[in-house]
Amino acid sequence: MQTFSTRPFEPPVDPGVLRAQVRAFLAEHQPAGDAASRANSWAVADRTFTRALGKAGFIGMIWPKDYGGGGRHPLERYIVLEELLAAGAPVGMHWIADRQGGPLLLRYGTEAQRRDLLPRMAAGELYTCIGMSEPGSGSDLASVRTRGEREGDHWRISGQKVWTTNAHHAHYMIALVRTGERSQRQEGLTQFLIDLKSPGVAVRPIIDLVGGHDFNEVFLENVLVPDAMRVGEEGAGWRQVTAELSLERSGPERYLSSYALLLEFIRVCGDRPAPAAAELIGRLTAELWTLRHMSRSTAAKLAAGEDPALEAAIVKDLGNSFEQALPRMIQAISDVDLASDSAFARALALLLQIAPSFSLRGGTREILRGIIARGLGLR
Repeated sequence: MQTFSTRPFEPPVDPGVLRAQVRAFLAEHQPAGDAASRANSWAVADRTFTRALGKAGFIGMIWPKDYGGGGRHPLERYIVLEELLAAGAPVGMHWIADRQGGPLLLRYGTEAQRRDLLPRMAAGELYTCIGMSEPGSGSDLASVRTRGEREGDHWRISGQKVWTTNAHHAHYMIALVRTGERSQRQEGLTQFLIDLKSPGVAVRPIIDLVGGHDFNEVFLENVLVPDAMRVGEEGAGWRQVTAELSLERSGPERYLSSYALLLEFIRVCGDRPAPAAAELIGRLTAELWTLRHMSRSTAAKLAAGEDPALEAAIVKDLGNSFEQALPRMIQAISDVDLASDSAFARALALLLQIAPSFSLRGGTREILRGIIARGLGLR
């Protein structure tokens, strides 16, 4: 069974020209910083940088021009994302709107939603977050209990979401809500765009081990949401959510979160690294290149209109394993004081603490391996 395609990765423009354009943009707009500030950069939010990126046409690249997008090829967008992440650019402010929010509205949203929201997303001025996970649900997404009750042309929604990335910056949460009477499991789920400034919404921070604030809890208490802000058909939320996950799981962010540390390690080792360091650099580079090929192959399938759920799960599982192992492997052969103020030490210390979370976001390893086993016909 062939999983990853050997089809050529061929955007309609010269990749070298496009990469040069992105690098020129970064030279002008990227905030100064070292390896520690550039690690895991797709979780770093910077409103000024995001707006500059939108003005340059690097957000919503594949969306139709009628909705403020660039009308460009999906593989061009992939190249831009790869360049931004490899450089450690702070793209967290608009990341979810560009990766999931916009595509969701293009596929399932109403014309009024598209006209209102997409141009502002593409300009880097409107941000979204994803309200899927809940306390007590773990990785069992179908067990969500946040509930919506119809009241005329509105819905009254109550419940709690957790691990909601960038909810403290977002204007809207794309929430998965149970709307069916006595519905079970995957049935009776609907998606809504919830204005996070609505009465009854409370966003509370979850501070991580290194003092960072990416995650949040979101409490919804009798929040009144217009039916006009329902996304897609009532009861079709499960199908819509699972279609989103291939976009979330297969991109270059799944193998580049620790890339800044690898570059810093190579710099510190110099032109004549010790044998153990040279061997590790070779091994990590080979694994990185393989993951990159797999991710690009999955992107090509998405560009062709396919739904590579199996391939996306494989990329995320292997990519997370790579990103988590990289700082531990570098620490094992490095004689570095993690309490020192060098860029290398700070980047290594940061990733040693946050890398364990990489296999949680976007679906745990256990869930992914179940998807892979079913996709390969192993269960």
